[in-house]
Amino acid sequence: MKLRSFFALRIPDRTARELANLSDELCQFDLGLDATWFDSSGYHLTLCFLGDVSLEQIEQLEKRATEIDFGSRFKVQLDQVSYYAVNPRLSLIAAMTAQNSQLTKLHEQLVALAEEVGIARKDQNFMPHVTLARLPADNRFAVDRELPPIDHSLPADSIVLLQSIEGDHGSVYKPLFEVPLTR
Repeated sequence: MKLRSFFALRIPDRTARELANLSDELCQFDLGLDATWFDSSGYHLTLCFLGDVSLEQIEQLEKRATEIDFGSRFKVQLDQVSYYAVNPRLSLIAAMTAQNSQLTKLHEQLVALAEEVGIARKDQNFMPHVTLARLPADNRFAVDRELPPIDHSLPADSIVLLQSIEGDHGSVYKPLFEVPLTR
């Protein structure tokens, strides 16, 4: 059995509500109704996408993750909404993070952890983000002005491995394990 999974940071409710309000504003640019807009209850900051992972690999990830010092807690700044081409078939409308050396280091540690347990990753151009909407790459999302700036800070206080389960109305996310960052 394989579980579609990824490492993430949780989004505080207040930030999720504010991002949901922004998503409502952005819907006007979805001219072809191509976008699948995410429900704010599922918002998270994706740190490292793993893809389909075996139960054995998840157990190995959890064991190793509890042994690794991922560093101390820090703040992550969401500073822009952007169109993000994930691959030739998929694009996102996402809240993107400001440059942050701690976030970059955390991402690199999670990539190394995935590789250590035999998870092959293909997203070389990955950037941490909060997905607001998913679109086909050849979409008709037409922005005739600059997307509004955002200024949201969220805590990086624990890393959670989430399973992505396809539901009737988009993906549902189930936590598999969580590892706190040190104080």
